Amino acid sequence: MKAFLKRKNIEISLKRYGIDALGAMAQGLFCSLLIGTIIRTLGQQLGIQYITDIGTYAMAVSGPAMAVAIGYALKADPMVLFSLAAVGWAANAEGGAGGPLAVLVIAIVAAEFGKAVSKETKIDLLVTPGVTIMVGVALAKLIAPPIGQAASAFGIMIDNATKLQPFAMGILVSVLVGIALTLPISSAAICAVLKLTGLAGGAAVAGCCAQMIGFAFMSFKENRWGGLVSQGLGTSMLQMPNIIKNPRIWIPSILTSAITGPLATCVFKMQMNGAPINSGMGTCGLCGQIGIWTGWIAPSEDAIAKGASAIVPTAIDWAGMILICFVIPAILCPVIFSALKKAGWAKDSDVKL
Repeated sequence: MKAFLKRKNIEISLKRYGIDALGAMAQGLFCSLLIGTIIRTLGQQLGIQYITDIGTYAMAVSGPAMAVAIGYALKADPMVLFSLAAVGWAANAEGGAGGPLAVLVIAIVAAEFGKAVSKETKIDLLVTPGVTIMVGVALAKLIAPPIGQAASAFGIMIDNATKLQPFAMGILVSVLVGIALTLPISSAAICAVLKLTGLAGGAAVAGCCAQMIGFAFMSFKENRWGGLVSQGLGTSMLQMPNIIKNPRIWIPSILTSAITGPLATCVFKMQMNGAPINSGMGTCGLCGQIGIWTGWIAPSEDAIAKGASAIVPTAIDWAGMILICFVIPAILCPVIFSALKKAGWAKDSDVKL
């Protein structure tokens, strides 16, 4: 069996499924639902139906895009990879509110079954796509609905808890999602799975921005403008090798997220009512801020289901977003990092990319 799995490149591991597949799923979601939401909102605001339609079509294929991305991460053969489009559509449709989580679980299983039978028979053209699609769609019908119900319930629980306890949950959501963004897992996929919007979504954005902007500015002396852009508009995940060498360099951004999270929920009432994936994007391509903006003018279906409605943003709304997402992390992280250096816990070279 071990020899068979090795020959088929089937690796049952946390890294393959929890990091590679999850990260790829987030990219698939980004290239369909997220960019589609942005394009559709742009079309709606400009009153151009053609642009609106483009965004709508992109959003409609989020299930297939996620499943194919997962198959690519699992190094699936072409016949398996292409067959996953049908699996992704079925899992996302049957999963409802928990569509992305259903796609993740079901696409992994379907892809591995497809890989197992790929090129093992003389009628591979029929067997490989047949097995992949039948296994995937059967699982979609069987387990996607309960997965969707569970994910929806958990997301609603987080949303309600944040409304009832905005200070404590502001800290908790901000810190945990921010940490997930810097770890080699997908904070965007996690937020998409949990349908994180509203105040909880705002806290998540705050935590992600604290990590990205925080590391970008506190490492500016070593990494200069290239590091500022790659971390501030890219990802703080670039610092993971340095964090492993000296975990103390993570203190400034984590403490900052513990401050900006409750500021977002309690002081500025900052809500992210765009597509849930935006909650886990931070300043990556400014997607977190675009999500906040689209949530103001055209809330996503997930946010509307939780009671959100369009608003006319005030000066306080804009000031809150700018302070939480950019200004406070850019000031606070370097100050805390300076204190660490004085205490002998870190040095500038510890954050060099």
